[in-house]
Amino acid sequence: MIRLVVADDQALVRGGFRLMLDQCEDLTVVAEAADGAEAVRLCAEHAPDVVLMDLRMPVLDGIGATERVLRLPHPPRVLVLTTFDVDEYVVDALRVGASGYLLKDVEPDDLVRAVRAVAAGDMPFAPAVLQRLVTAYVERRGRPSDDRLDTLSQREREVLALLGDGLTNAEICDRLVVSLPTAKTHVANVLAKLGLRDRVQAAIFAQQHGLR
Repeated sequence: MIRLVVADDQALVRGGFRLMLDQCEDLTVVAEAADGAEAVRLCAEHAPDVVLMDLRMPVLDGIGATERVLRLPHPPRVLVLTTFDVDEYVVDALRVGASGYLLKDVEPDDLVRAVRAVAAGDMPFAPAVLQRLVTAYVERRGRPSDDRLDTLSQREREVLALLGDGLTNAEICDRLVVSLPTAKTHVANVLAKLGLRDRVQAAIFAQQHGLR
């Protein structure tokens, strides 16, 4: 069972998320927070697996709350869910350790998949957000040549390209018709061979080298 805390300053939004998520047998909302400080307190009290974190909240905003939540002894993963797709917010959310960034217009099924993906260690992003993030990075840094690409097998190159499109492990296994453990192994090998920290760095690398 994946246990969640929903943090949003609008009661109607919190209730909608709870209703949506509690319909899934493997998901349960254990608490709701109306501001960032309450989100930190409830995470310390309930030790959830995942927090749905809004950014614009009173008392303490979502960035500050994320930073404090991730300092807890048993920190949850944080999935930012907001109406704001401003690059500054995305960068700040990543900087403090958020595990994903979705917009509130996400489809219910996509939200459920994202929660499961975050709980499993993936980093789901709204496609438009990820595209703008990596494009901005490439425009600043340019497109270099890199001998590390030669260390990848053809299948690992395919996996890297799919990471560049923001696919989760489950989506990669569906696209390549392989098992989930195999997809996870390919992703881990890509990150290790390229010396990358996480899936966001892999997406940026794929964009830089024209693999998406």
